Amino acid sequence: MPSYTAPVKDLQFVLHEVLKASASDISGYSELEPDFTAAVLEEAGKICSDVLAPLNAVGDKEGCSLENGVVRVPTGFKEAFDQVREGGWTGLDMPEEYGGQNMPYVLGTAVGEMFSASNQAFTMYQGLTHGAASAILAHGTDAQKETFLPKMVSCEWTGTMNLTEPHCGTDLGLMRTKAEPQDDGSFKLSGQKIFISSGEHEMADNIIHLVLAKIPGGPDGIKGVSLFIVPKFMVNEDGSLGARNGVSCGALEEKMGIHGNSTCVMNYDEATGYLLGTEHKGMRAMFTMMNEARIGVGMQGVAQAEAAYQNAVVYAKDRLQGRDVTGVKNPDGPADPLIVHPDVRRMLMDQKSFVEGARAFILWGSSLIDAAHRAGDKDADGLISLMTPVIKGFLTDVGYAMTVEAQQVYGGHGYIEEWGMSQFTRDARIAMIYEGANGVQALDLVGRKLAQDGGKHVMAFFEMVKNFCAEQKDVEGMEAFIEPLKKASKDLQAAGMFFMQNGMKNPNAALAGSTDFMHMMGHVCLGLMWARMARASLDAIASSPADAAFYETKLATGRYYMARRLPATALHLARIESGADTVMALSEDQF
Repeated sequence: MPSYTAPVKDLQFVLHEVLKASASDISGYSELEPDFTAAVLEEAGKICSDVLAPLNAVGDKEGCSLENGVVRVPTGFKEAFDQVREGGWTGLDMPEEYGGQNMPYVLGTAVGEMFSASNQAFTMYQGLTHGAASAILAHGTDAQKETFLPKMVSCEWTGTMNLTEPHCGTDLGLMRTKAEPQDDGSFKLSGQKIFISSGEHEMADNIIHLVLAKIPGGPDGIKGVSLFIVPKFMVNEDGSLGARNGVSCGALEEKMGIHGNSTCVMNYDEATGYLLGTEHKGMRAMFTMMNEARIGVGMQGVAQAEAAYQNAVVYAKDRLQGRDVTGVKNPDGPADPLIVHPDVRRMLMDQKSFVEGARAFILWGSSLIDAAHRAGDKDADGLISLMTPVIKGFLTDVGYAMTVEAQQVYGGHGYIEEWGMSQFTRDARIAMIYEGANGVQALDLVGRKLAQDGGKHVMAFFEMVKNFCAEQKDVEGMEAFIEPLKKASKDLQAAGMFFMQNGMKNPNAALAGSTDFMHMMGHVCLGLMWARMARASLDAIASSPADAAFYETKLATGRYYMARRLPATALHLARIESGADTVMALSEDQF
């Protein structure tokens, strides 16, 4: 069975030596002293390694079951959920007035990576609740917040998001779920939603569904969509639970992965709901939840890659196969370990350099969210808006690919279920699809985010990279990082220029290159993260630390990324500059 060890030291390195969290003037960051964050991360790591990770395979094998309208979760999930809830982990970064601990989002993200890596299907129950609570916090009335948030922050009640219907996925303007106004100000919702994660289960006293629906007489398409709070059980004025609402689970989806999470078909039969936010402005309210979810899904891609990588390293060191071509390394054994072979090293270095760079990227993005929300930093808000589709799309595309490489290290055993590696690949696959398929993320990046606020935020990013390179160009040891980063940034700017010159007269010229651009930008972001981590490592080595090997390893891993992964920007640029003609050349009947 695969194992998992929380990467506490690496998380600490990013938080304190790269981001220098406790020195920031963002509200709450002064509390993020190294000893404090270490204590939090180590305690979370114990739960992940000792409680959640052993249940990961259990959830995969058992899955969930639907019995007379009740969904049963896998063995051990309810007890583990109680333990997570009792530890206060579900409200780590939520407001104190609703029972949370009001820690910065960046710390919640660090903890969240460990939870997702140890058991993604399990962690989705609390993760979706967090997103639903955030939407109510941002758009709810005072009464709604008082009614729902304390129980949701504690996860006594869990939450969901209900968007997709059988006939509409990305194009939500086609939805048919209706919300009929009632005299008392409530609404009666009728319709069916599919692919609803955590839609029904036995681990919470109530489930609070956030449901997109159309109020009759409203505008056509997406402009006529509103968002509603629909509880599984009605809530009485004194906070106690009342009658069962008209919402039920009609079926469980049979899925490729995340078997331990109850993915439901939800039926709404004149279910009572309450408007969240403004009529016909449901997408604005839902996107509070969606943007948070997209960052979280990007984190899932990194988390699954980390867990898969950890196990691939162990296997590569233990498995004896073939001899090192440069000379025997294990003379007392019948063969050398797999890890001596260059192609196995390539796969492991791909994984290690991605995971560590992506971890820094996610935590930097989370610090931008904190700057925007806790310090009112509009520039940070614009920058994280630009980065969100990159975090979601690039990190899940590559994260999935890294789980495949980890599986490949095992050879035939990676294909055999008892070794557990296929679960990481199967669980990681969904992250490329839900919360907006990655092709849509790329379209959002190229079609909207690049031009947002007159292109201010992408220009600010280019300037950030340029200034960093200028500041570091004469620092000894940084040459291997600065020159590749400058080249990759120039490639990215050239791609942006191609879109500007060709996109207006031929939109397909831009859209056909959108996924390549998203990957280019992801590589540049990871290149910047590696350059920052390199500088932090060089500074640490200068003080002759006892753990110098950690920083030397960090530098070597970063040099690999800059030399072997970052040059992919040139390939993506060539594809973009080829335009749309070859992409669109065939007529429909030629396929």
